[in-house]
Amino acid sequence: MEASWEESVTYSINTIYLLFSAYLVFVMQIGFAMICAGSVRAKNAMNIMLTNVVDAVVGSISFYLFGFAFAYGNSNPFIGTDLFALLNIPNITYDYAFFLYQWAFAIAVAGITSGSIAERTQFSAYLVFSFFLSGFVYPIAAHWVWAPSGWLSPFSTNLFLSSGAIDFAGSGVVHLVGAIAGLWGSIIEGPRAGRFDAFGKPVPLRGHNATLVVLGTFLLWFGWFGFNPGSFDKIVVSYPGTTYQGNWTSIGRTAVVTTLAGSTAGLVTLFGRRLLIGHWDAMDVCNGLLGGLVAITSGCSVVEPWAGILCGFVAAWVLIGLNIVALKMNYDDPLEAAQLHGGCGTWGLLFTGLFAKQEFVIQTYNSGEVGVSRPYGLLLGGGWSLIGAQVVEILVIFVWVSVTMGPMFYGLHKLNILRISIDDEVAGLDISRHGGYAYVHEEHNFPQSYADYMRIREDQS
Repeated sequence: MEASWEESVTYSINTIYLLFSAYLVFVMQIGFAMICAGSVRAKNAMNIMLTNVVDAVVGSISFYLFGFAFAYGNSNPFIGTDLFALLNIPNITYDYAFFLYQWAFAIAVAGITSGSIAERTQFSAYLVFSFFLSGFVYPIAAHWVWAPSGWLSPFSTNLFLSSGAIDFAGSGVVHLVGAIAGLWGSIIEGPRAGRFDAFGKPVPLRGHNATLVVLGTFLLWFGWFGFNPGSFDKIVVSYPGTTYQGNWTSIGRTAVVTTLAGSTAGLVTLFGRRLLIGHWDAMDVCNGLLGGLVAITSGCSVVEPWAGILCGFVAAWVLIGLNIVALKMNYDDPLEAAQLHGGCGTWGLLFTGLFAKQEFVIQTYNSGEVGVSRPYGLLLGGGWSLIGAQVVEILVIFVWVSVTMGPMFYGLHKLNILRISIDDEVAGLDISRHGGYAYVHEEHNFPQSYADYMRIREDQS
């Protein structure tokens, strides 16, 4: 049946909106790269930049071949079994713009994990885990929560606990998945050389460039306006029974809520860390801001702006607290990725179960249909169904990622292809594995190439 002119225009506008959102989310890869580069020491800058490129290019191929099919094939509640290599795309449900948008999400997951194991991981290990994470582990979690046939999906015709889990843009599906993977990788590898002294006391190994960290933070914040508001997929959807309201209204509100949550978390971290360490720290503020953005990603479309402020406030203290606990446990994560994306992502899912507003839930998942009733936030009188589904999502993601990525990292460790040697780690991955430094050293006592580095090692042996 041929579409009418009005339907064609609506479809075109929605496609343009989704593509623009995909481009914004892809910009987040630049943000990840800048933050990673600034958060590591100068001797590892080239390595971490290259791993960010690898996450994108390897993830592209794996998500195209397998990942999209596992995530959005509609065969059963647990895993998709069609649409491999975009077979039969476009169709009545999905088109190329939707694939591109979801691809931008998939490659972001591996970037989170890369940060947790930075400065001590063999490059070949990145190739393996990035392909596996983007092509299999993440897509299965995405299928459960986001595919119409997924068993936890709020779009399902058979809603789990009569609600489904609300994880609108991926506090759990994206951030918690990447964080748990990074957690296991970092635990299995162990801390960086010199991170803790002989008595288990932490030794600061600060990143070398705060400028890159701040630049990366702003790029990620910018990209989040594609990540959260863009997850509506369509902008031209009107709500019945309202005056001049539709998805465009919810999209604007989602952008405001996102901004307030991130800003509040950044501000609370600024003063909180000032009280704890005695000075104003730019890198801490950047991570705090990002923690607020991670937390609000789950419920950004279903809460009021004031709730976004509350979400960011708590997210900042979650991150500060988990960083303290991590040091007590001798856990080393150069980018605080597991604490930030895992801890704040978990809080975001719980927050949604507490503060989701019924009107906004119906607008988001039923296009504002009149006469529909759905479970909503516990503290707003919506009962236990939604918060129960949120807790289940947290638990199943933790178990799923643990039983897949944990053994994978352990296998790489047993094969001696996970962690680099102590000599190469101390010298730096740039010179020992990538042929030279990211920055030009004028001092003559620095090895200027991989050949110089190997000559020095031979002289010392």
